[in-house]
Amino acid sequence: MQMESKVSEEAIESITERLSALDHLYFPRALQSSASHPSTRKSILHALLSRDVPVFLERYGSLLTMDELHKFDALTHDYEVNWHLKHLRTKMSPTSQELKSRSVTVKNRRRAYLNKLLSDGLYFSEDSMREREPYLHHEYLGRFQDLTGRSMARPGERWSETLMRRCEEARLLAKIREEQQRLGVAQKDWVGNDNILQQQQQQQEEEEEEEEEEEEEEEEDTKKENGDSHGKEMLLDHPGDDKVAASATATATADQHEEVPSAEEMQDRMDQFTYIMQQKFLSGEDHEHLDYSKIDDNETLDDHWLREANHDAEDKYFAED
Repeated sequence: MQMESKVSEEAIESITERLSALDHLYFPRALQSSASHPSTRKSILHALLSRDVPVFLERYGSLLTMDELHKFDALTHDYEVNWHLKHLRTKMSPTSQELKSRSVTVKNRRRAYLNKLLSDGLYFSEDSMREREPYLHHEYLGRFQDLTGRSMARPGERWSETLMRRCEEARLLAKIREEQQRLGVAQKDWVGNDNILQQQQQQQEEEEEEEEEEEEEEEEDTKKENGDSHGKEMLLDHPGDDKVAASATATATADQHEEVPSAEEMQDRMDQFTYIMQQKFLSGEDHEHLDYSKIDDNETLDDHWLREANHDAEDKYFAED
């Protein structure tokens, strides 16, 4: 039975004409080279629609409108065609029950994919999570860690790789600081300020040492000229003043830092941070880093969830027995 006896030629023309004008249409590899022009694409689509309606709906059904789907109603006696039409209409205009069922399916598939990500060990590593949420990492862990170590060269690392990592580190610190400014965090508590203070303190100490050396040289010259011990007494007094000043500076710097948590407390913070990041993934907030459509529409993930559900049911059965 020919397709034209079931679907009007006018419908076939309008559907293939519209689809042929779309970019990035899928075509089998053997046809890709010849499907560069809209007229050629229309001929390919027309031939497929006339020859194999189920395959046409499988490939291009998601691109059809509801009105265009109605053009295929005369073929609902065909099991494959009917299945595709129901599936497409459910996605385009789902009922409340179908929405609820879809929500459960999506949650299960995301949990199944979460288990895969955890097994892989990369997506939820500390470095990967810090890259996705630098400020959140800073609040839970980063403010207790030594930032200078992240910019140091690592064993076996090329210099170009070190430079790229330092650039990435600077980018993350800038994002943290931007968020701190947005939230109204006091400037003294901005990330990186400790390093600036340390650099300023080091520069000040170097300047003081230079001044001391100049004073010592001047006093030695004065001593040789005058032959008295006045310069020596001054040299004995000055180092003591330096120690007091250095001690005061060190105390002031220490007061700016929070008490570093114990290893157990840091692990607890890491667990909390990881849990939050997992919940963000499950709720769909990682769309900048993942294509959720490839997860939510992946039917193969159902097998994983069904195995988990059956395993839980077996455990429950033997526990009750």
